[in-house]
Amino acid sequence: MTDLSLPPRIDRLGELANNLWWSWHPQARNVFRTLDYQLWKLSGHNPVMELDQARSDTLQAAAADPSFLNLYDSVMSAFDNEMANSGAWFTTNYPDLAHSPIAYFSMEYAIHNSLPIYAGGLGVLAGDVCKEASDLGLPLIAVGFMYPQGYFHQHLCAGLDSCQQEVYEQLEFDQAPISRVLSAEGRVAVANVQLGGTNLAIGVWQVRAGRTNIYLLDTNLEENPAEHRQLSARLYVADRERRLQQEIVLGIGGVRVLRKLDINPVVWHVNEGHTAFMTLERIREELAGGTSFGEAMSRVQSATVFTTHTPVQAGHDIFPAQLVDKYLKDYYESLGIGREVFFQLGQQTGPSGQSFNMSALGMRLASLRCAVSRLHGEVTRRMWHGLWPDVAEDQVPVIAITNGVHVPSWIAPELHSLLEGYLGRDWIDRHDDSHMWQRLLDVSDDELWAVHQLLKHKLINTIRHRARQRWLADSTAPAELPAMGTLLDPEVLTIAFARRFAEYKRPALVFRDIERLRRIVTDEWRPVQFVFAGKSHPADLPSKLLIKQVYQLALDRQFQGRIAFVENHNMHLARYLVQGADVWLNTPRRAQEACGTSGMKASLNGVLHLSVREGWWCEGFNGANGWAIGSGVTPSSPEEEDEADAEALYRLLEEEIIPLYYSRDRNGVPHGWVRMVKEAIRSIAPAFCARRMLKEYTERMYRPVAKA
Repeated sequence: MTDLSLPPRIDRLGELANNLWWSWHPQARNVFRTLDYQLWKLSGHNPVMELDQARSDTLQAAAADPSFLNLYDSVMSAFDNEMANSGAWFTTNYPDLAHSPIAYFSMEYAIHNSLPIYAGGLGVLAGDVCKEASDLGLPLIAVGFMYPQGYFHQHLCAGLDSCQQEVYEQLEFDQAPISRVLSAEGRVAVANVQLGGTNLAIGVWQVRAGRTNIYLLDTNLEENPAEHRQLSARLYVADRERRLQQEIVLGIGGVRVLRKLDINPVVWHVNEGHTAFMTLERIREELAGGTSFGEAMSRVQSATVFTTHTPVQAGHDIFPAQLVDKYLKDYYESLGIGREVFFQLGQQTGPSGQSFNMSALGMRLASLRCAVSRLHGEVTRRMWHGLWPDVAEDQVPVIAITNGVHVPSWIAPELHSLLEGYLGRDWIDRHDDSHMWQRLLDVSDDELWAVHQLLKHKLINTIRHRARQRWLADSTAPAELPAMGTLLDPEVLTIAFARRFAEYKRPALVFRDIERLRRIVTDEWRPVQFVFAGKSHPADLPSKLLIKQVYQLALDRQFQGRIAFVENHNMHLARYLVQGADVWLNTPRRAQEACGTSGMKASLNGVLHLSVREGWWCEGFNGANGWAIGSGVTPSSPEEEDEADAEALYRLLEEEIIPLYYSRDRNGVPHGWVRMVKEAIRSIAPAFCARRMLKEYTERMYRPVAKA
């Protein structure tokens, strides 16, 4: 957070820049875009950096410009009204709970690309939760980690043994929308955690996302040993010992930080098993007050809710016993329980002391638990039946609350403006009302198609710009430029596959029959182009090989430059992709994707979903709003699954998708396609939005726990 010298008339620009509220309000973004458009672009849409680098004469001119001042005053008035929290949904419907904080613990948060402390879907969801909580007036307090090196930047180089290179860049703290939180005594260290034999000091950074405060823990303090100062430097390290250390600091340290800040939540939300140690710290607090262990456990359970996002065993954090003993032996002894009782809290099945499962701990010490889609609910109840062996599988106490996306963040500004003319200027305030969306059918096909074409041109231009910048930066060989997207054509049907690269997501499925794909892609009259983007975990070698495979195929001249891999997938690029592609491709193995939200963002913007019936698509697909790959029958083997799904994918492309896209009237408008686009937006926007999700969390989990 930079100290700014601003003209008095516009001296609140710094306050606005340091509250990420601007990131999901178009008019607030326009303030900074209008102030200095070139700096806005060069800063990566980071107003803190823009103001830091703005010329004095630019600021003085803005302070004397009536047009700019009208925009500035209007935005600041809207900002003040929202921050006042009057008339918000939560305070109106639950006034008795308006001052009952909800603590939300998550390993990562994706609010905006100016704060790159996220890796993928879990972080994007957590960020959307924080923003929607602000919109609805939920008294949410978020806790996570400040990662000054964040997640890595991805570079691709053909010819290397592994084409993904990880590059870490240090965050410039004074050019990010964050501020240091000090203790009551004015110290940088706010709390302490015992880590093995070290008394580790914890600092805190605050991020403001509208009315939601996010507190990010930091161990890079002078008083900490050198080996622990970098503990919070990077997200999702491969080293298991470092991961356990991070989760101890986040769970136990996060509770202590909130207490030091005099924040006493009524509801505690464990978002995935990474943060489940916060339940143990609260048990320790109860015991210190003289409560018995059984009663302490009961009290903590009654105030805790847990969300699991992982449908496969390998995705849950499980630590070996020797590591847990090394770092938590003194801690569980301070609880007054033996090792056996402690390890039972983290056992999935049977009395074993060989490992500790963080999700099992979260499941046991919560009163309410949820999966993130209906199908994931079925998988989760089956997976965790062992914790409740005396009940039928369908009675395992795990409900399903399907994820949703924050509509104001992900809707394209151009589409937002078009919808205002048909749904009303306040449509964004009512976007979870399915009846309102019926009016979408009144939108002119020509207008909707024109907006989509504009967004598609922006996507292609963005990809070309990134390729140009990479070429200028390191003299990339000219032969590699087509693989980076320089030959993409905005007139061609464009299919995007953009998500974390992992084997179960099957990014290379479309390449199963190379010759058939070549014919589809290079058809003279009805060509198709594919855009791939996504990172692999640095330690996931099989997935990194998938990136290499896709990138090398993109280099193959037989595809005529119509296969592209766009490196360094982040929130900034993701917005262009979900707003500008024609089709969103999703091909995970069955029962291995919990929900998946990127397709929701795409559908919101009229990008049609083409997916296996997994996660949210099982409940979202209605036969007229996209396409489902394959049948609902689970194949007997992965090989059979790949063969059947690849064949189904090719047939959908050849027989339905490509003909529909290229069937145009004399003005070049594909009315059948646009009809499907309208149905996708109409049916998906209100049902799969974060507003519906947060209201459901409130009514099914937060309110019952707070009342109890």
